[in-house]
Amino acid sequence: MADWISSIQSKFILNFIEDDRWRYLLDGLVVTLELTFGALVIGIAIGIIVSIIRTTHDKTIETMRPGPGRFFLILLNAVCKIYVTVIRGIPVVVQLLIAYFIIFASSTNSLLVGTLAFGINSGAYVAEIFRGGIMSIDAGQMEAGRSLGFNYVQTMRYIIIPQAFKVVLPTLLNEFIALMKETAVVGYIALKDLTKGADIIRGRTFSPFMPLFAAALIYLVLVMFFSWLVGKLERRLRTSDH
Repeated sequence: MADWISSIQSKFILNFIEDDRWRYLLDGLVVTLELTFGALVIGIAIGIIVSIIRTTHDKTIETMRPGPGRFFLILLNAVCKIYVTVIRGIPVVVQLLIAYFIIFASSTNSLLVGTLAFGINSGAYVAEIFRGGIMSIDAGQMEAGRSLGFNYVQTMRYIIIPQAFKVVLPTLLNEFIALMKETAVVGYIALKDLTKGADIIRGRTFSPFMPLFAAALIYLVLVMFFSWLVGKLERRLRTSDH
């Protein structure tokens, strides 16, 4: 028993204490969180725009008069549908490699490229989340806004979008959790995130168990923490509805 404890202790020191190797995990965690939050912000921005275009098309195209405005809306809706279909149909790691080695090949900022790639990928999923939320709002809300003198844009901004955001917020936070786990593949573009940090330790100590287990444990703790936040938020939203 004593030999086993001594072996674990020596491996712990080798993997985390010597040469301050624990910093690879800490620095990697910071990169992972920066990448995830940055990508989510981009994804939300893209998702809101795409969802508004698609829901506006679905709700108003039948009643719009022929003209440039109707043609422009049909064109934008087609572009948005292509974007959602393509992004959701291609694995995120392939999108990441295309962004790094082709689209932004001249860039030396791996974090920026990774954030943009994951943000664009997340935008397609967030768009469908927001689209579902907007479509779930009763049509009477739009009529109520118009009766108050708001135009379509003002009604969407002040009445529909805030209600839809409340509906989709728990799902949006779950998308954040999924996005955080998906970022584990950024090592393909030489970005030193949490997973890559653990792999660097493994490569230097030739001891895979502890660094990889530590990375897995950190991911698990993060997921449990954010899942707890989602559950708490869902309970608060249900309470506020009564």
